Amino acid sequence: MLRFMPVGDSMTIGSAGEHTWRYRLWQHLCTAYGGPFTLVGPRETLHDPSTDAPTSYAYADPEFPRAHLAGWGEGWCHMAPLIGDAVRSCRADVLLVSLGLIDLGFYTNAEQTADNVRAFVAEARAARPRIRTAVLPVIRNIRVEADPTFADQVAHFNELLAKTAADLDDPTSPLLLVPPPPSYDFHTDTYDGTHPNETGEHKIAAAFAEALWREWDLGGPYEEA
Repeated sequence: MLRFMPVGDSMTIGSAGEHTWRYRLWQHLCTAYGGPFTLVGPRETLHDPSTDAPTSYAYADPEFPRAHLAGWGEGWCHMAPLIGDAVRSCRADVLLVSLGLIDLGFYTNAEQTADNVRAFVAEARAARPRIRTAVLPVIRNIRVEADPTFADQVAHFNELLAKTAADLDDPTSPLLLVPPPPSYDFHTDTYDGTHPNETGEHKIAAAFAEALWREWDLGGPYEEA
């Protein structure tokens, strides 16, 4: 049984009523991956806008393994202290990570965020030495149009993330930088300039799916279900 753990912020946990890219990727792997697999993690809920808390189970389609490690307003700085226990308790084999936007927006600069990436990877490997980690760079959101400093930090962090992935990649515990979805546009692939709508969910899922297939031979080409 191959265990995938989605790790992320509000774009990964999703809101009440949504499918999430986690669901789209699971759908893809159900047809493209030939062996047994599941999604794992210590959490299952969606963010509920009415309570501003992760209390909702109202998935658009709840019939999938909903486990994850994602949180609204959480970033690398929040997940680095949690990932070791999560990997250990859930016996994760592959981490699918989409983090960084919230860090750069509210908590840390590009260099500090890159340091937290290193701490995250170290904790995950300490818990499970052969863990595989696929990391998506920060996807730009609407704030980059109004805040040039933030836009520069996003670009700088993505450069540092690429270097960090190259530095930390290891044959026994691969660290894969996922090419961002080339056609993703926050004007059309989100419902508010940040959070993915249906097309955005598919594009994020496709980015992970294509990287898993091309680099690790897991699954196959992404096709929308």
